[in-house]
Amino acid sequence: MDPCPFVRLTVGNLALKIPVASKPARSVVHPSLSPCFCKIKLKNFPLQTTVVPYFPPENQFPDNQLQTLAATFHLSKADIDKLAQKSIFSAKPCLKIAVYTGRRGSTCGVNSGCLLGKVSVPLDLAGTESKACVFHNGWISVGKETKKDSSARFHLNVKAEPDPRFVFQFDGEPECSPQVFQIRGNIRQPVFTCKFSFRNTGDRNQGSRSLRSEPSSSRRWLSSFGSERERLGKERKGWSITVHDLSGSPVAAASMVTPFVASPGSRRVSRSNPGSWLILRPGGGTWKPWGRLEAWRERGSSDGLGYRFELIPDMSAAAIVLAESTLSSSKGGKFVIDLGGGSGSNGRVTPKSSTSPACSPRSSGDFRYGLWPFAVHQGFVMSAGVEGEGKCSKPRVEVSVQHVNCTEDAAAYVALAAAVDLSIDACRLFSQRLRKELCNHHQELLG
Repeated sequence: MDPCPFVRLTVGNLALKIPVASKPARSVVHPSLSPCFCKIKLKNFPLQTTVVPYFPPENQFPDNQLQTLAATFHLSKADIDKLAQKSIFSAKPCLKIAVYTGRRGSTCGVNSGCLLGKVSVPLDLAGTESKACVFHNGWISVGKETKKDSSARFHLNVKAEPDPRFVFQFDGEPECSPQVFQIRGNIRQPVFTCKFSFRNTGDRNQGSRSLRSEPSSSRRWLSSFGSERERLGKERKGWSITVHDLSGSPVAAASMVTPFVASPGSRRVSRSNPGSWLILRPGGGTWKPWGRLEAWRERGSSDGLGYRFELIPDMSAAAIVLAESTLSSSKGGKFVIDLGGGSGSNGRVTPKSSTSPACSPRSSGDFRYGLWPFAVHQGFVMSAGVEGEGKCSKPRVEVSVQHVNCTEDAAAYVALAAAVDLSIDACRLFSQRLRKELCNHHQELLG
């Protein structure tokens, strides 16, 4: 499999020095007492905001400081070509940073921060698909300068590194058992097939037979929990999708192990009782758990899909949370795993020396002890783009080449992407009907 060229543009090692005025204004809060922040903008990409640490004027930024990232931009070849297009305003693409003193946010519709100044870093991205390039590393003056050495100074590191990825595209919705193609430029090559099915139908029928054997007791039991029609209409269970290679051998699977059940008195799957999937890989003639995905329906105005993905390491009972965030239920979005030493989906990261690197966007676990297969790698791992409710979703999966050593590696991420996509449907309000492919016999039709 040949990867697609990608570039990882990072902004890190931020710091701010502001001289102390001999007679400071009463209305001014010095940055040593109140955190500063900056807004980082690259054309065609969402704005990213992060805190800027304050450095006393007499201190020097250490040369051996470990890279602490504040923002990351993932650029495909198409993104690079688009940025390279010349305009009448700029000959080269620029990274623009606005530095603010004071706290982030707004009060009564008025921004709380006060603009200190702006920084622009020119970017020449030619050749960065194959070779790393540092565009700036050091201090730069920012804001108004009245006297020599009296202006504020802003420290940053901006660099680009090759980040090649394998790209996969589902040819249809996961519940329709589609093919999966590898994409490279305009070339589409089939690499996997998916088979969607239902599990444990025999167990369910067996339970029904036991209920029928004792009609009087079963009626009393069901009356305390509502009718069978109501009970079955408030749970979704038994979904499974198996990924096969082109020879027909199963190479990964995603299996719904905890049903998606409406919380009492509602029509939604709650965070306190999420549904879950096991991501499985073949090993020793059987399936072995590799990861666990939990999903639920967020309450409030967001009304999104909440999720948490954790890795199940070998020889350890403790799972490691790699990603926890939300997706829009109506618009869809991207499920992302991005490890410590890199950026999460919110563009933030903890120091490399931390025992709890940031992921996407909240995470836990200690990667320094090699508890999982990717301990030697950092940065981007994978992403899966999915559509929202009621839309035709053909997930697009990107996986870093660092994390693919065999077909089964790639297939595991494809299975995870399918589970994320299917969770959009599994977490739909139970007042809504699912498409027929997701209905196990009459189970959902009763709802």
